[in-house]
Amino acid sequence: MIITPTPIKDLIIIEPKVFNDKRGYFFESYNKNTLMNLGFEEVFIQDNLSKSSKGVLRGLHFQKRPFSQGKLVQVLNGAVLDVAVDLRKDSPTYGDHFSIELNSENKRLFYIPEGFAHGFITLADDTIFSYKCTNVYDKESEGGLMWNDPKLGINWGTSNPILSEKDLEYTTFENFKTPF
Repeated sequence: MIITPTPIKDLIIIEPKVFNDKRGYFFESYNKNTLMNLGFEEVFIQDNLSKSSKGVLRGLHFQKRPFSQGKLVQVLNGAVLDVAVDLRKDSPTYGDHFSIELNSENKRLFYIPEGFAHGFITLADDTIFSYKCTNVYDKESEGGLMWNDPKLGINWGTSNPILSEKDLEYTTFENFKTPF
């Protein structure tokens, strides 16, 4: 596995070693010992999967303390544009975002630590997205930001995604008070 830092501290890209042959491929998507040897010490306690059609946008979500979550995400089928927004008030990159394409071909994993809002838009039908989380989900602790907030300036590649009712009601970054 190769760990690559991003321009935003603590966001990392993980590229597994993929073994291809005429039968297909094999790779370890997670190995606690290998990652610990590379300096990655997070412990995951909940796994989630979502399946979405093309054009579905999920986010920008986070959980407040004491249920805040780090997430190790990957695409099992299809493709997404994955986005993380730094919500850590003492961070020099507070309010900045980083985006990356994750797909079933590049097999990249993306780690988003606590203190970030996270979201993605699907770029293909039947996209299956996997999340490993460092904490359990707690409905009372969930929060979010408006996906198309002009202050954040995220280029999702569309102005008309498929959204949940909840994702339509989140606040703007300007009116947001970070819990981190």
